Amino acid sequence: MVPRYARPAMTAIWEPEARFRIWFEIEAHATQKLGDLGVVPSSGAKALWDWWATQPKIDVAAIDAIEAVTKHDVIAFLDWVAQQVGPEARFMHQGMTSSDVLDTTLSVQLAQASDLLLADLDDLLAAIKRRAMEHKYTPTIGRSHGIHAEPTTFGKKLAEAYAEFSRCKARLQSARAEVATCAISGAVGTFANIDPAVEEYVAQKLGLTVEPVSTQVIPRDRHAMFFATLGVIASSIERLATEVRHLQRTEVLEAEEYFSPGQKGSSAMPHKRNPVLTENLTGLARVVRSAVTPALENVALWHERDISHSSVERFIGPDATITLDFALARLTSVIDKLVIYPERMQRNLDKMGGLVHSQRVLLALTQAGLERDAAYRLVQRNAMKVWESDGALNLLDLLKADEEVTAALPAAMLDEKFNLDYHFKAIDTIFSRVFGE
Repeated sequence: MVPRYARPAMTAIWEPEARFRIWFEIEAHATQKLGDLGVVPSSGAKALWDWWATQPKIDVAAIDAIEAVTKHDVIAFLDWVAQQVGPEARFMHQGMTSSDVLDTTLSVQLAQASDLLLADLDDLLAAIKRRAMEHKYTPTIGRSHGIHAEPTTFGKKLAEAYAEFSRCKARLQSARAEVATCAISGAVGTFANIDPAVEEYVAQKLGLTVEPVSTQVIPRDRHAMFFATLGVIASSIERLATEVRHLQRTEVLEAEEYFSPGQKGSSAMPHKRNPVLTENLTGLARVVRSAVTPALENVALWHERDISHSSVERFIGPDATITLDFALARLTSVIDKLVIYPERMQRNLDKMGGLVHSQRVLLALTQAGLERDAAYRLVQRNAMKVWESDGALNLLDLLKADEEVTAALPAAMLDEKFNLDYHFKAIDTIFSRVFGE
């Protein structure tokens, strides 16, 4: 975790004290249920909860000092709690194994992180929708291969992003549900020394679902899907960030990041206004995606348990969620403050002398009776003259001067094929599909 790219609420989920508090709740809830079942005295859970009611500060340094001797983090924690609570603490962890605590805790943390990320996505979607509605009919050029293609609207570009992040939200909701499971099944997951009712009770108390069958650890295919989902969200962030970066290029300059008073763009060139936020988002997306392959490799553990996944998750759990949380918030701010230049969009639309209307002429010629190849040849030979003149010539003028073209399409009909509004007749339909009626 790099503080520069971290926000407090998400960071707090992964703090050692937060982790130890979840450990305690798991142990105390399990002891409570064991007491209800008559496996241990009810005084065990009472002593734990009475101590907990004092809202003790978790002494992370003291636990770490014990672990330095035991070389086992869960045992170190149990020893420290026993020192605070007294003899009744011996009823903790009855029939449980370390993975019961560690895996269930990770489930809680990933669920908590998901809730913050889902809220981030809601904020982003709201910002995108607002700007999409604002520019629903703002004409701009659509590009394929980076080359002018046909007209579109800037609002439609944002509607595409809204639909994509809506899918991201749905995937994350599913991934959250899949990863939020509780396993309190004991060594090798057989419940030999602990009643399944304990697992059900702890799961209910922590807002998790019961893991149907664990091997001693929660199956890591769940986590692989979770981190893969984060990777897809990161890629969607990069896609929108890359679009902004291209639109801010000097030769395009149809939109740009907000440049605040006093901001500096370059240490050497005072004129520079660089797309630094979206470039940063591109880099952060790479960091989030870097968690995906290790998460996939964690699926193949040995037999009922090994800990090859453990060190990996201590990195990717905090790093991926903290980084994605920051990236989503940054992208929301970029979109919210994005400076948009409709006049420049129109200028770019007009730059190539009407070439963007070539398909409509092609189709009209075929509908007038020409073979498609012949029609394509007629339009292309005029279009290439405009292309090679860098827009100094005008496609409509050249077509009107081409006798083979006008033999099929009168001038008035050609004029109609250069109507910009024609391209936007389905925008309402698209928006209703994306945003609802």
